[in-house]
Amino acid sequence: MVSHPEWLTLEVKYTDRMTAFYDAFLEMDVVRETEQSAVLAAGDTELRLRSPGPVPRGGLHTHYAMTIPEREYDDWWDRLDERFDLVEETFGGERSLYFYDPEGNCVELGERPHEGHGVTGLFELVLEVEQLDAAVEFYRALGFEMADDGRETGRVRLTTGELDLELWSPRLGIADARGGVHVDFGVAAADPKSVAREVADEALAVTSVDDGVRIRDPDGHYLTLVSPS
Repeated sequence: MVSHPEWLTLEVKYTDRMTAFYDAFLEMDVVRETEQSAVLAAGDTELRLRSPGPVPRGGLHTHYAMTIPEREYDDWWDRLDERFDLVEETFGGERSLYFYDPEGNCVELGERPHEGHGVTGLFELVLEVEQLDAAVEFYRALGFEMADDGRETGRVRLTTGELDLELWSPRLGIADARGGVHVDFGVAAADPKSVAREVADEALAVTSVDDGVRIRDPDGHYLTLVSPS
């Protein structure tokens, strides 16, 4: 029912400074920019930077992961290690490095055996939730499938096959990362209205918007379902 990520929004104090940061250190192209917001390209996914204002707000201290080509991983490590206190982990033989942006978001770059150059996409997002069991059932009703049930340690990984969604009880993870609060993100769905009906009774709100259908989950996160472009 759900597939690839369309966007992730981060709340920032000064969009121009954060845009400059992501341009300088991650070489992400600016798609559009205003005084209060900016959109950068992470492959086909948008990384949206938004100053505090009307809801939905961007996420705070969000942990998210983006892909880079495997052949570039060592170059990225060497370059970023000059500026940041990097942490490295290996998952199934694929390495990931972690560092923090100026707003306290934990950025992960994970190597993947594909072509391309630089940041090529978003593959993981972490949400902080109050009731882990309820959050798992909510997102499974939306079509996310179980990938790793770690409820005994306070975390569960779900997936669409193209986006991994980690749900965390309040905790510190790898590199002392935290799950994001009031995160705003978009995911493609073949039939957004039909998918939204599956959680209408449990959601705090379900609203039709220009992009598709916006769902506010029980923890206050905003997920917008959009038809694939």
